[in-house]
Amino acid sequence: MTLFRNIAETMMFAAIGGLTFGLLGMPAGYLSGSIIVVAIAALAGRPMRVPTTMMRVLIVLIGISLGAVVTPETLRGLATYPLSVAVLLAATVAISVAGTVYLRWVHGWDKLTAYLGSVPGGMSQVMALAIEYKADVRAIAIVQTARIIILAVGLPALFAGLGLVDRVAAPARAAFDPSQIGELAILVAVSTAAAVIAFRINFPGGLLFGAMVTSAVLHGTDTLRVVMPWWLSYTVMIAFGAVTGSRFANTPLRLLLQYTGAAFGVFVVAVVVTAGFAGLLLGLLDIPAAEVMIAYAPGAADAMLLLALALGFDPVYVGTHHLVRIFFVMGAMPFLVRLRAGGSDKGPPVKRSADSSDD
Repeated sequence: MTLFRNIAETMMFAAIGGLTFGLLGMPAGYLSGSIIVVAIAALAGRPMRVPTTMMRVLIVLIGISLGAVVTPETLRGLATYPLSVAVLLAATVAISVAGTVYLRWVHGWDKLTAYLGSVPGGMSQVMALAIEYKADVRAIAIVQTARIIILAVGLPALFAGLGLVDRVAAPARAAFDPSQIGELAILVAVSTAAAVIAFRINFPGGLLFGAMVTSAVLHGTDTLRVVMPWWLSYTVMIAFGAVTGSRFANTPLRLLLQYTGAAFGVFVVAVVVTAGFAGLLLGLLDIPAAEVMIAYAPGAADAMLLLALALGFDPVYVGTHHLVRIFFVMGAMPFLVRLRAGGSDKGPPVKRSADSSDD
């Protein structure tokens, strides 16, 4: 009975945070709001618990949702902007390497945690792998959340200050037709089967990667067009935020401040590297500078897409680049994480709440 009471309390805090941030229009608000409020409760000593079985179900659903954003138009965009996409991939590698070096040399993080903290974009996917490979989830969550908030608030404010946009429209909810329930059942069943198979054969990040790739193939080839109902997608984000937030139990204030300093430092590194590659692209192609800034922004994909729409920029160009970055990162990350986890030179053991991942 105590277990169920703790789980219910955890989800209550997650819902309060996620709904508050989400309804206020914060990009990734349903996820980041849940993380923040559950983390505060955990830091205050409340028993925040999310069963392992629930966590695995959430990871599969996240993979399905991510794959569902791929469309035939997205795939055609790859052929339309080959040089721009190539420069973006080079920038993504450079950001990850530079960020990892910074976090290791300046803040003394171990290789695995530094890498996951520096990866640009795909916050929920990064957190899923961090939990699976037992990296320092608290540190990674702070760095990833800080980047999303800074980009989501800072870039629109910059463009508003330049007079390019007055406001950003509220996020559009994915359209789900109840008549597509059979198609949705097929999507979930096939993607889940692929995820379970990948997990059983010990494929790196199998649950997430298997579901994501299967969903992406089905949608990218126009075999299926159904998406998960918006309310289910938001519920998954809120619940998964609770998984991450619960890992903040027993975190000293001094350590929390150190993580926050690392978050701002690695963000500056990412911005400098991104600016260099964006400048290179602008010297090669005749593309509006603001459009390149939005497409190359290291994270907050939903906020950047909304900003592109508000400015009248090409949403396919912006969307293609953000999706390519996320899928490139997710394709390479499980293998790199396994390599780094195998040879990780972790210092002090990561302090984890004993009841944050029990069944």
